[in-house]
Amino acid sequence: MLELLAFVLLAVAVIVVLQLVANRTGLPAAALLTMAGLLYAVLPGPNLTLDPHAILTFVIPPLIYSAALNSSLTAIRKNLRTVISLSIGLVLATGVITGAALGLFVPEVGLAAGVALGAAIAPTDPVAALAVGNGARLPGRLVTIIEGEGLLNDATALTLLTVAVTAVTSGGFSFGGAVLHFLAAAAGGLLSGVVVALVMRLLRRAIHDPLLVNALSLATPFAAYLLGEAAHVSGVLAVAVAGLMIGHDTPRFTSGASRLQVSAVWRLADFLLQGFVFLLIGQQILPVVRGLREYSSGTVGAAVAISLGVVLVLRPLWLLLMAGRRLGGREIGVLSWAGTRGVISLAAIFTVPLTTSDGQPFPGRDLLLFCTFLVVMVTLLGQGLTFGLVARLLGVRADRADEAALRWEARHAADRAGLARLDELASDGELSGAALAALRASLEHEAGHDGEPEYLAADHDAALRARREVIDAQREELLRWRDAGHLPDSSLRVLARELDHEERTLPPHDGH
Repeated sequence: MLELLAFVLLAVAVIVVLQLVANRTGLPAAALLTMAGLLYAVLPGPNLTLDPHAILTFVIPPLIYSAALNSSLTAIRKNLRTVISLSIGLVLATGVITGAALGLFVPEVGLAAGVALGAAIAPTDPVAALAVGNGARLPGRLVTIIEGEGLLNDATALTLLTVAVTAVTSGGFSFGGAVLHFLAAAAGGLLSGVVVALVMRLLRRAIHDPLLVNALSLATPFAAYLLGEAAHVSGVLAVAVAGLMIGHDTPRFTSGASRLQVSAVWRLADFLLQGFVFLLIGQQILPVVRGLREYSSGTVGAAVAISLGVVLVLRPLWLLLMAGRRLGGREIGVLSWAGTRGVISLAAIFTVPLTTSDGQPFPGRDLLLFCTFLVVMVTLLGQGLTFGLVARLLGVRADRADEAALRWEARHAADRAGLARLDELASDGELSGAALAALRASLEHEAGHDGEPEYLAADHDAALRARREVIDAQREELLRWRDAGHLPDSSLRVLARELDHEERTLPPHDGH
């Protein structure tokens, strides 16, 4: 037990040190952690073996949920055609083309097992993609497409994998049955996510204690995944849908104190889980390589060439053909290089059974594991380490001036909404002239304050209620801007955080 504790502490130390290195050098922490895992794997000492079911049950749900919370449901709706094209069309095309090519050139694997490999290497990992892409400061639209694709393509990939593995193990395949299975998994996952999001909305309306809200937030991804899997539909899609809906509703249904605490907890959980995931990816090299002894170098080379070729070539071709009218050439170039794979691909391929229903070895299983591992390494290290450079060379970066101007405009709209609410409160006669003047001055001139504001000395309770109502009015105006499509969620979060911090400085009262 003490050895395990020492191992965990060492892993945390490596994560912290490499994050510091990433902050100073600008290199993606995901790539550095993966390389550290590779290095550790070849050194003497204990290694962690990837348990696919544990990863899919306990690691993937919170990571996807956190990514969905910080995504924009409104922005994904605006780019839905592109997101659906990548998260469904490209995944299916990758699976089928990989399977057909392996069936033709690597007969040891065959068509159905090849489709299983294609399904595993098809989905981009939202955690990995955003981990290497956030530092590049991409425009909001491209970030939305990357986020949306990564959140939604897992359901397509895992469903296709299930169909392909069933075809191998049972020896039969029904196209109609496969289509019905996919539609049922997607519709059921969507419905499960909506149900969990609605239940959590009701609970958050009734519960105001930040600790209890935080506990509910941590339990939500597992509840959504459990409901989806128990209904034999896509639990991963249920988690993503629940996260998108709850993230969209959070500014309206939770207090500032709850949002600040939940945000801090999820940032810590993200940091540690992502660090352990990327270290774990690197450590899988030895068990994967050991299984290649029974294959000739020509077979391994052909399978690797097909896997990497499909992943690296099909994506830009698909973007050019399917989204060329909606995206510019430079945007297509950046998105083509954003196809980073991660732990979801490895967890998926490790779920492939050892044998078929008649006791025969699953065809080419070790070769499938190696090809998946190599695709993850090439995209995570090769694309991850060069993604920022590619984005800079193509000149695709967010316009900071436009973002700042939009936030300034939205902030002033929120201030005007707050002043309007203050006028309504003044007409009720609850506030004295001095308190009213101080509140108005705070809205018009103060960007922040230390300690207790002067206006709280008089009319204490009424002034507190008024200030909170003013903040609520400002927040509602920002939400109206977001809901009308005038303000992206990323800017909403910045402005809402300012209001949250201001609300946090007020003395607590019941319900906050």
